[in-house]
Amino acid sequence: MSKKHTIIASFVEKVIKGFFGILPAALVLMVIFWIYGKIESFVNSYIFAPIGFSPERNEPLWIALFVIVLIVGLFVLGFLIETRLAALFGKLIAKIPGYKTIKDMIEIFNSSKKGDTKVLVVAIPGFGSKDSYNIGLMYSQKESIIKDHYTVSLSMSPIPNGGFMFEVHKKEIFIIEEASFDHNLQYLLSMGVKSLAEILKTQPRQIDALMPFEKWLETKQNNANHTLQQ
Repeated sequence: MSKKHTIIASFVEKVIKGFFGILPAALVLMVIFWIYGKIESFVNSYIFAPIGFSPERNEPLWIALFVIVLIVGLFVLGFLIETRLAALFGKLIAKIPGYKTIKDMIEIFNSSKKGDTKVLVVAIPGFGSKDSYNIGLMYSQKESIIKDHYTVSLSMSPIPNGGFMFEVHKKEIFIIEEASFDHNLQYLLSMGVKSLAEILKTQPRQIDALMPFEKWLETKQNNANHTLQQ
């Protein structure tokens, strides 16, 4: 390989690495700036203009006010989502065609979900040697059309915008309890450069040390029975 080709390949590699390094922050900033523009336009027209306040002449004050309002607004929204009012609103808006599908797709990336709705990071028998395993996700813990089988998704790397779905027997699913959707995403984006153990800051362990999905199901059923008894 020529020296010129090596330099070009190294340059392209660094550019790609820089792109994916800045992409998560860029996407977050794009959303924040979009919200910022919408709020600024609304506030300028209906609040600041009547009282004669000009954000352009008081930029630091306006930015501080925006950050405070955004954080408070998100907190209130997060609180209301757990109330009956939000549930009622959800039932009404769910009648709009396509809304439920879009909502379910967005909920996939909500790493704050807990309990039965949490996305589980799991290990299932792999495609290599007899003792190999693949790391996948369980977006739902509902039983498949095949009895005692559950759906596990294996995403592509480094861009997890596709992948494969498998119906796996519950005895062959092991839960990595401390791992979240975000941890799995980091693992995929690293293309294996970072191991999942490194991302979780834990030590590698035997497969038998992971929680069997069967045990998780039993715990879920026991909790449900306990709730009914109360």
